[in-house]
Amino acid sequence: MKKFIALLVLSAVAAPVLQAQMTVSPWRPVFQGIDHAVGTNFPDSTIPVLQVANCMRVDLRSPDIKLFASPPAPNFRLGTAETTTLSVSNFLKNHKLAVATDGNFYNSSGGTDPNSEGLSAVAYGMLVTTGAVVSLPEPPNLSGDGNGRYASLLFTSNNVPTINFTNRNAAQDTANIFTAVTGYYPILSNGVNMASAVAISYPDSSIHDLQPRTLLGLSADKRYLFMVTIDGRQNGYSEGSTDDHSARWLLRFGASDAINMDGGGSAAMYMSDCSGNPVAVNHSSYIDLRNRERYVGAQFGIAANPLPSTILNDLTVTPGVSTAIVRWNTDEPSTTQVEYGSTPGLGSSTPLDSTLRRQHVAVIGGLAAHTTYQYLAKSSTGQAAVSEGCNFSTLGQSPVESPLFEVTATWKYTTNNLDAANWKASGYDDSSWSGPGPGLLFVENNAAVFPRNTALPLNGASVMRTYYFRRHFTFTGTKASASLFFTANIDDGAAFYLNGAEIKRIRLPAAPTVLNNLTTATAQPCAGQPTANDAGCTDVFEIGSDQLGSLVVGDNVLAVELHNFTGSSSSLGDIVFGTSLKVRRVAIPDPDLKMITEDGGATLFWNESGFTLQRSSDLSNSAAWQDVAGPITLGPFSAPLSNTMFYRLRP
Repeated sequence: MKKFIALLVLSAVAAPVLQAQMTVSPWRPVFQGIDHAVGTNFPDSTIPVLQVANCMRVDLRSPDIKLFASPPAPNFRLGTAETTTLSVSNFLKNHKLAVATDGNFYNSSGGTDPNSEGLSAVAYGMLVTTGAVVSLPEPPNLSGDGNGRYASLLFTSNNVPTINFTNRNAAQDTANIFTAVTGYYPILSNGVNMASAVAISYPDSSIHDLQPRTLLGLSADKRYLFMVTIDGRQNGYSEGSTDDHSARWLLRFGASDAINMDGGGSAAMYMSDCSGNPVAVNHSSYIDLRNRERYVGAQFGIAANPLPSTILNDLTVTPGVSTAIVRWNTDEPSTTQVEYGSTPGLGSSTPLDSTLRRQHVAVIGGLAAHTTYQYLAKSSTGQAAVSEGCNFSTLGQSPVESPLFEVTATWKYTTNNLDAANWKASGYDDSSWSGPGPGLLFVENNAAVFPRNTALPLNGASVMRTYYFRRHFTFTGTKASASLFFTANIDDGAAFYLNGAEIKRIRLPAAPTVLNNLTTATAQPCAGQPTANDAGCTDVFEIGSDQLGSLVVGDNVLAVELHNFTGSSSSLGDIVFGTSLKVRRVAIPDPDLKMITEDGGATLFWNESGFTLQRSSDLSNSAAWQDVAGPITLGPFSAPLSNTMFYRLRP
């Protein structure tokens, strides 16, 4: 108790707080019952460094607010395996929270800076979540890290808070405690800055210096909970906060009592977007250092409902591969536009539709497949502009495969030294070669390799250093967006040529090394483990359209030179070749043409690009279909309802 007595005596005579050049933004509602504000400063004699402080003000009297701390570990053992390590962002996402931050100090089986999630951890001080006791205070002189971490925030099931700066009683009655988190020491008590007191009562070589901070506080009437992170270790942006600075920020945000929680590289706060994905609120110094979040042993978060939409109604997004349809309604006739982009800065927009409507549709084109975009739907009545948005992800492209030949396809082959011949060219005369023989073509005693169809010639009892293969295949359709997909059995290395142009090397010296009859493979398939199963491993590779300049519509020649790993040897050795070949093309989904009507007009729209809108006034006459002037390749398209007209899309 001596620490607490000294702390109270010093706080009673603490000097008045001087006013620094600190600016706090207006409170912005982000969820029902949660507001966000950002504090920045102009360095002066009171706070001589740049600081950025983010604060979430949580209304504990709001029925939408639910508090949640780290749950017990799956293999829970009090004092041994209490929680598991997890990033704050994954804690928020896994438990569908609105806001989350780091909580109690901790230690884990990976130490205080673990390299992975899911490790067993022990939290310091009291930790309770939804009525379940996860951690209790350590008895005096037995704190897990040698320091007394006893400053707790305790909440009943209806979020009535109590703050206890010396919560040391491990045997206390926890029946009325529904949620509890514990930090290190107080920085505010009844509106008094405790910095001078805690520097004496809680000696530490560095924690009272400039550091990134996580802070929790309460308003004097206990209505509001304040969750604060102050960034640090980032020169020119935010360099960190002392206890004195932290207390000043909490006072500016409206707190009367506050605790310094876990900070440093652990200081992180996230909020969820409209899809439940985590969005960083502060700039964690740990990410700059390690390119990832810190995995911590205790977290604290808030569940809350999203803000109601009272202006834009029924906002929906229907994404395609390269387009997205955004629809919404408004109570008053207003304009239509969508801003969008792959970053929060957006940067692009659909054309402004100035026609005043209640039903709105905008089509975003030119998007990349399987990509997440942020967007903002905007309407204006001419006097008031409103907007609402979130994000969406485009669909992936599904390739359609057409077989050109199977692994049992026949090949012409030879073992002659062809270094002086242009044997790769499509016009080369291979009539003197052996075959054609179906794959697999082999010198191989491994029964795991099949189908073994054509035995290759030997050099006495030895495998030849190099074998040559050729076959024709027919390519039809367009070359645009087409790729060639190979599944090959190659023992040991091979080079592939299409109509004389090299397209692939496998386990051979890299270009620009010139290959010849004496070249040996640089490795064996399956890394040679075990050697007997080398040819049982397949090499799968795809040659994209950007590498297929030699491909032609019609007849093509694929030529392959196969090289042994050891060259000619005194023993039999082995060699295997065969491949299947498919052509892949990106499938363009069929569009879904839709229409909405309002005030004597119609709006047509559809997903996916690559289609042109046509119309006709006579369905019985196929020749009456004409492209709509433009042509119109991306919706929406507006038309009057004065005459009967039919519309369709053509590729």
